[in-house]
Amino acid sequence: MPAACDSVLEDIEDIVSAEDLKPHDRQFVRKNVFPKVRKRNSQKNIQTDDDPPSDSIIPGAQKIWIRTWGCSHNNSDGEYMAGQLAAYGYKITDNSAEADLWLLNSCTVKNPAEDHFRNSIKKAQEGKKKVVLAGCVPQAQPRQDYLKGLSIIGVQQIDRVVEVVEETIKGHSVRLLGQKKDNGKRLGGARLDLPKIRKNPLIEIISINTGCLNACTYCKTKHARGDLASYPVEELVDRAKQSFQEGVCEIWLTSEDTGAYGRDIGTDLPTLLWKLVEAIPEGAMLRLGMTNPPYILEHLEEMAKILNHPRVYAFLHIPVQSASDSVLMDMKREYCVADFKQVVDFLKEKVPGITIATDIICGFPGETDEDFQETMKLVEQYRFPSLFINQFYPRPGTPAAKMHQVPAAVKKQRTKDLSQLFHSYNPYDHKVGERQRVLVTEESFDSNYYVAHNPFYEQVLVPKDPPLMGKMVEVNIYEAGKHFMKGQPVSDARVYTASITRPLAKGEVSGLTE
Repeated sequence: MPAACDSVLEDIEDIVSAEDLKPHDRQFVRKNVFPKVRKRNSQKNIQTDDDPPSDSIIPGAQKIWIRTWGCSHNNSDGEYMAGQLAAYGYKITDNSAEADLWLLNSCTVKNPAEDHFRNSIKKAQEGKKKVVLAGCVPQAQPRQDYLKGLSIIGVQQIDRVVEVVEETIKGHSVRLLGQKKDNGKRLGGARLDLPKIRKNPLIEIISINTGCLNACTYCKTKHARGDLASYPVEELVDRAKQSFQEGVCEIWLTSEDTGAYGRDIGTDLPTLLWKLVEAIPEGAMLRLGMTNPPYILEHLEEMAKILNHPRVYAFLHIPVQSASDSVLMDMKREYCVADFKQVVDFLKEKVPGITIATDIICGFPGETDEDFQETMKLVEQYRFPSLFINQFYPRPGTPAAKMHQVPAAVKKQRTKDLSQLFHSYNPYDHKVGERQRVLVTEESFDSNYYVAHNPFYEQVLVPKDPPLMGKMVEVNIYEAGKHFMKGQPVSDARVYTASITRPLAKGEVSGLTE
């Protein structure tokens, strides 16, 4: 007798039958399993000539729209999913209206990000679009009501996105939420050499590890990404080399906590960075992602040497979150304000001009006016050029959501006060008149300039002159704003072509082999 699938399917094997069309790499077909197809609309159960059986639809011919929210790790996952789908034959489109399926790659850090995700699901359903959900929201809480009946691809299962999309297009609901393991040990995730479509062909985002070692009371991402799992050094170096061979001139290293890299596999972040530096061609640059204070403290001397390297941006993102030790204790951040100051002071001394970016949460449960004033003093003292200010949002299922909440009006006022302080100083005014070396990699949001970065990863806007794209050039700084400088290329200066080969075209699939 056929086995009926009456509940949401937890894995793709549960709906594959011997009669199904098979993707090129399917290895796990179980014969004699006959699914009862889940219909989106019970009133359309009667098939007609105009409504062929779902299994007769040929996958790989449809158009897919991909939307990603959140961090650079999430963006890298989105690029990998796009690459695999395009390599299989699907057309990736920027036009959501013409797409047959929407792949929504979510972020669970803040309530507003999840609200946008939920609204996009509703919009897709109203537009009769097929939907596949990805990212941290469905991974952390797959049983939420608004996710019922929808296909989900877990954060460690992105190498199987083709299978999930194929079955979703055929009318099935599929969920892949498992972890990658090798002999029982959790891996960093899907292979790094998968096809991908880079949003920017000049920039490669490499996730060096997933998860973290902390248990912050406000964090929902931990529920999705889990404990620390690092990729081996050799795999990361190989990925970087492959990227440079495809015309990339800037690499971003990303994870939930880059400073914790390697602790689960017997290595550390400086060891990885020195190996990567050896692979970076002249004119190309490496940018290090976010690291929490506890783990960088152990490697300050080596990190200072690496951040002084000419092919590494003198830039580090170190979230402090609060300057009150009591608040940090309630957050379970595992450091005190003195630790953060030690890291910042040491790096500022040993890496002249370094850019330190940080994050602050306003209105965490239990934060008093005195606690908040300590945070204001910290910002006044260091005048961070890059500051991410976040009003606290209680995330469902986190310990902080059960704590006594600061009134909404107070949270809003503190966020406003900190924002006003941040905008009261201009970090780049003293750099007007300087001559700087910059790497041009992007176009500005208003399309009026190209965006470059100097050795401290400070944003420099340059004229929109196509020959400058992907080049390392020298500019004279003639204007400064709050978040940027403007530079005019020096006519007699040497120009480096940062890429060692022609970059891939926008939308071209990386990592394909003959």
